[in-house]
Amino acid sequence: MAAAAGLALLALLAAAGAERSRKVSMEYNPGWNSSSVNLLHVRAVGPEDSLHYVWSSIGAPSVLLVATRSPNSALRVNWTQLLSPSPAGAIWIDPPDSVLYSTAVVFTKLFEFSEAKPSEELFYPTYDLSEFSWDSLNHTLNHTALTAELRGVPATDPGGAFANGSLAFRVTAYESSGRAVPLPSLQHTPGSSQLQFIVAGVAPRGSGSRFRLQLATLEPPGAARHLRARSSIDDEYTPSVFQVLSLQAEPPNSSSPLSFLQWKAAAYGSPSPRREDGIGCRAGGLHVASGTPPGTPPVLRAFFGDSLATSTASVLNVTFGGEEGHVYQERRYLSWSVLLGFGEPPRDTFSPLVISITAVALGTPLAMLLLGSCLLLLAQRRRYSEYEPIN
Repeated sequence: MAAAAGLALLALLAAAGAERSRKVSMEYNPGWNSSSVNLLHVRAVGPEDSLHYVWSSIGAPSVLLVATRSPNSALRVNWTQLLSPSPAGAIWIDPPDSVLYSTAVVFTKLFEFSEAKPSEELFYPTYDLSEFSWDSLNHTLNHTALTAELRGVPATDPGGAFANGSLAFRVTAYESSGRAVPLPSLQHTPGSSQLQFIVAGVAPRGSGSRFRLQLATLEPPGAARHLRARSSIDDEYTPSVFQVLSLQAEPPNSSSPLSFLQWKAAAYGSPSPRREDGIGCRAGGLHVASGTPPGTPPVLRAFFGDSLATSTASVLNVTFGGEEGHVYQERRYLSWSVLLGFGEPPRDTFSPLVISITAVALGTPLAMLLLGSCLLLLAQRRRYSEYEPIN
């Protein structure tokens, strides 16, 4: 029975990436009239299934991802219980037996550091994202564009670093395949969502400060996260970026992903990024542990309940800057984009522009060779036709 369910799940997730489109909707705080907390439900409906993303700033910013086998599955929230000290069971999918797979991502901390000496790093006090104060997400929710932005500042800011700045998570959901317009122009699939992490106007606490974002994932028993890196195509979409990284959840004895986080090895120092605005981006070692990680947000405890004790937590640090550390110092802006979805992550292909250029580059010599051969044949034919034998 478990094997059959696993095969059905893999088939569903494979179909999720292969479909041409899904019907996507966004709902803010479903069943709750207050804007004192933020919970955004993104629902992507296919012909035979539904994908659910539940974004929240109750505790550390997080997203719950659920794949179901029913196009009519719905999110249910018991708000009184969710906001209580014991939220287990406050969030569920109806019908419960339609759930095939669930996972979660939590954005836990933001580190700031600078080089004190060669090969040494000086870290400043950590920004714990669970202690931030977040604006109402409902003010930025756009049902037509399928976008929303969660913006926050530390609840206490003794140094005044956030006096003129903020930290934001900008969510964009997609109904069909395509590419995001601004760099890094991530390719997306139907039902996937892009998250843009933004640090804007925050005063650096040191010369050449760099930032490091810590995130954690939660997987059901058996599944595990693996960090995969592969070479990318350098073309018009992301010039000079040659690496794509994916944090993939994979079931036992299989390399077919259940879900993924995918990004390119680049961040940017401008709201309208160009190639010269690029900031280095690298991922640190992936640390895996069993059991409930400390500081798990209430939304995840509400959905997973006691099963958190047997879950697998994976922690990853993504660092921005290197030799380009001066970019944030000068512009005080940093953005990093990552795609979240189910099944196989999308793969880059050559753009039409690059295909055209390649065709011209390869076709011109061939055309010249053919033209030269034709002229040579014509010249030889003319020479023989003008020859008159001597009697």
